[in-house]
Amino acid sequence: MPCLTRWHMPDVLVIGATGLVGRAVIDHFGATPVTVLARRAVEGLAPHHTALVAPSDRWGDIITAERPAVLISCLGTTIRQAGSQAAFRAVDHDLVLAAARGGRAGSTPHMISVSSVGAAAKSSNFYLRTKGETEDDLRALGFDRLDLIRPGLLRGDRPGPQRLGEGLATIAAPLTDALLHGSFRRYRSISGDTVAAAIVRLARQGGSGAHIHENDAIRALAD
Repeated sequence: MPCLTRWHMPDVLVIGATGLVGRAVIDHFGATPVTVLARRAVEGLAPHHTALVAPSDRWGDIITAERPAVLISCLGTTIRQAGSQAAFRAVDHDLVLAAARGGRAGSTPHMISVSSVGAAAKSSNFYLRTKGETEDDLRALGFDRLDLIRPGLLRGDRPGPQRLGEGLATIAAPLTDALLHGSFRRYRSISGDTVAAAIVRLARQGGSGAHIHENDAIRALAD
């Protein structure tokens, strides 16, 4: 795990800290304090971090008041977990956008958001279309810097019940990854820990513009 205490780290607020990537992001911040905003208490959160617990419909106002320099969204669910396409969109689009708007209202200059490989607003796949529309709407908010993270299949220990399809895909990942070359490399699986390390690296970077990071770029950032 990289040590970040020797670098200046801007004030960071994380949403989605209870999932695979979000938990790893908190771990990679190490001794650097961050603020975590969640709907319920985050188990095992170190005392040097700040925990804010509130219903999601208040998140936008809270983020505005907190005025973080970097807003990190690791929010993400599945249609099966959410129970319907509408419930899925309410999290992966609406809640992400509400948080982002809160950040912009508080003059947050930098947002990092976990999306998905293949995200495209014109996709015929509902999941990828929702991710693509979310990306487009985040761009339209005008952050000074926006980093969109597009991992392939995420490997790692997820909280909650095992997802059968993802479990089978993870087992097959070594063979599948070996068959993906050239432009298809972006569809290779990647560990949640690697994605988290890349996010923390991006959190300390300056610069401007909207940037898309797919598998090879994510791995390079994490090294």
